[in-house]
Amino acid sequence: MIQKKYYKTVIERFEKNLPDADTELVFHDTYELIVAVMLSAQCTDKRINMVTPDLFAAYPNVVALSEADVNDVFEYIKSVSYPNAKSKHLCEMARIVVDKFGGEIPQEFDELVTLPGVGRKTANVVVSHAFGKPCIAVDTHVFCVSHRLGLVPKTCNTPLKTERYLTSRVPKDKQLMFHFWLLEHGKRTCTLRKAKCDRCFLNDVCRKIF
Repeated sequence: MIQKKYYKTVIERFEKNLPDADTELVFHDTYELIVAVMLSAQCTDKRINMVTPDLFAAYPNVVALSEADVNDVFEYIKSVSYPNAKSKHLCEMARIVVDKFGGEIPQEFDELVTLPGVGRKTANVVVSHAFGKPCIAVDTHVFCVSHRLGLVPKTCNTPLKTERYLTSRVPKDKQLMFHFWLLEHGKRTCTLRKAKCDRCFLNDVCRKIF
């Protein structure tokens, strides 16, 4: 088992070097957050931020989106990855939220994952970022970086196992930021293509696993 002392050191380094780590997605409420995160799967935040202003102008709330035609939504998001599936999921998600949850994005993880197009990662982002509940969303960057740094054992070979191990070791009040720290570190330094160990502020303590 990874020692808690190592986690403490890593957290302290992140707090010092990435104090302002946060999502790059632009949103103003929970509705816009869940839509942006759903769209961001297999796509860059930069691209999502390019299409959401017009999308939100046309459909400013979940009720408006629930009444939208899938083909019309497609036109707004056709430049993102998998636009056919995502436009369908967005409309279905909105309709269920209106019909089943009274037009309010549900706050519970188990309810969120019942929505079309909402997986564990999206649900965790929403409950942590919008509702302040402790959890760690595991996307490609978080999965890769947590393994490279030796924060999880090799047996954590799925996002779910990685999520459960990380949440068992990271203090609850640090879990939201821990997601953003790993995400930001994966974009800046410990990149998917190649880790830039020579410029890493964790280089002297890192339990490098490649």
